[in-house]
Amino acid sequence: MSTSANRPKIAHLDPSELGTKQYWDNLYTTELSNHASNPSDEGTVWFDDSDAEHKIVSFLDEHGESDFSFSRADSKILDLGCGNGSLLFALRDDGWEGTLVGVDYSAESVRLARAVGATRAREEEREGEIGVEFREWDVLAGEFRVVGGEGVWDLILDKGTFDAVSLSGEKDERGRRICEGYGERVVKLLRNGGLFLVTSCNWTEAELKAWFEGTNANAPGQGALKQVARIKYSSFSFGGVKGQTISTLCFEKVDG
Repeated sequence: MSTSANRPKIAHLDPSELGTKQYWDNLYTTELSNHASNPSDEGTVWFDDSDAEHKIVSFLDEHGESDFSFSRADSKILDLGCGNGSLLFALRDDGWEGTLVGVDYSAESVRLARAVGATRAREEEREGEIGVEFREWDVLAGEFRVVGGEGVWDLILDKGTFDAVSLSGEKDERGRRICEGYGERVVKLLRNGGLFLVTSCNWTEAELKAWFEGTNANAPGQGALKQVARIKYSSFSFGGVKGQTISTLCFEKVDG
């Protein structure tokens, strides 16, 4: 298996406004205001036009317990870049009753997700209990103790977050674009045998595999990511090339 030191080199995306925290703070401030005015307006559901959320939930229904030995009753699931919390709410509605936590580096995103959860709780006549928790946390720089420590999560979800990180022009202390350290952080969060399910509109399946296959923390015993499944979407053909508008790959944390 390759390591993060010798994975295939991938060309970076050009930096964009969508890779800045200010962009997302502004977006979620607007969506929070919209939700306050109209509680039925829960904000953007990313990749809704490809039915990604439904396909992710269906994939976990089909494979979670049978192929990966996840318990619907007590699995620990972390959504990186949770936005309005839509994906976690969908899992809860589908009967996943374990620990469901969404994190985002935008405080406005977390406020929106909590507000949507509170509205749903009222509509379902629950006493403030929606079964999903949201925390402000930066996946690239936040302390792991805020999300329970390292190696504790059964499943990590990413629906468009790596896309946004890839559009940031920021660099880390090693002089790398910050997206290059994303996979290493994911590996540290996962338990051995845990899954990383990533959905992207900016990267093809082959590129996602190149980004994450073999990712580790550059230290013995840290584990690595290995692709174990994919989600199929409607395909199109253009210029003799067949493709999808979005891609979802599933990686398992294995011994490095």
